[in-house]
Amino acid sequence: MKYIPVSQIGERSLISLLSNVFRELPDDIIIGAGADDCAVIDINESSYLVVTTDMLHRITDFPEQMSAWQIGWMSAAVNLSDIAAMGARPIGLLASLGIPLNTDVFFVEEIARGMKDCAREYDTAVIGGDIDSHDELTICGSALGTVPKGQLLTRKGAHVGDKVCVTGYAGSAGAALYALENDMDVPNSVLKALFEPIPRIKEAMKLAATGHVTSMMDTSDGIAMSLYDLSNASGVGFILQEKALPLQPEVEELMSFNRVNLNYMALYTGGDFELIFTVRPEGIEEVLNMGNISMIGEVLPHDRSILIQKLDGTVLQVERKGYEQLKIAR
Repeated sequence: MKYIPVSQIGERSLISLLSNVFRELPDDIIIGAGADDCAVIDINESSYLVVTTDMLHRITDFPEQMSAWQIGWMSAAVNLSDIAAMGARPIGLLASLGIPLNTDVFFVEEIARGMKDCAREYDTAVIGGDIDSHDELTICGSALGTVPKGQLLTRKGAHVGDKVCVTGYAGSAGAALYALENDMDVPNSVLKALFEPIPRIKEAMKLAATGHVTSMMDTSDGIAMSLYDLSNASGVGFILQEKALPLQPEVEELMSFNRVNLNYMALYTGGDFELIFTVRPEGIEEVLNMGNISMIGEVLPHDRSILIQKLDGTVLQVERKGYEQLKIAR
């Protein structure tokens, strides 16, 4: 058999390969491995259970400037963001920690406090996990949630003519990381976007209850990559308006020397953990009136691919790239 390193195919291709291995499912599993932000299990007549897991590492996921508390917060938030993407309410978190033997006990305790505080913010708790020794700090979190059957949101369901919306700002986490890597002064409000991401649990539950949202996922790997995932799941294309991408004022000031780079970050950098979703045209006014939401584009037929109308009116192809595990940086 030919040797193929995982770095050659990357995260999404490997997920697809493994999901094919796991494709045979019991009848009560509605959505299985790889198809969405969470697996979905039929638990009773009125509700689904949603389940997700994420693994984070000291070197690749936690900038050295992060505190132990922030590491804990992020470890909980990334899992809660997947729960939000399904329109669900979290009911518990599990956390397994791989810890180097020379790690300070207080550091580990602060990680736990960060997890606890994030979970408590969204009316849930860390309910169990595991601890083991490891060469590098590694945190594997799992989250559970429930959602009424009529309110489950998935990546599949967008229709031509639906409007594309996002919560919060685009590119803030990417701008913060860029600034740190280039020794720039970074406002605390921008750093928080990277170090203390906000899972949009409350917004997602409200959106699901409107009945107007047709598909949804989070933007943890960037808006562009998320749109390609939605495109694959729903069989549609998209057109975005560059002028509509919501930029944090402090980020615009921070990156004022390079507007092109700022717009690139808004599309292609990950770490924001916002929600990107499609809305039926008749419901867009109600959705936008909820606040903290921007309409950035529209759903097209699949053969139109994913496009963006630039500030000067030209229309370009959105590249299929963003944050992806297992790929060698180039």
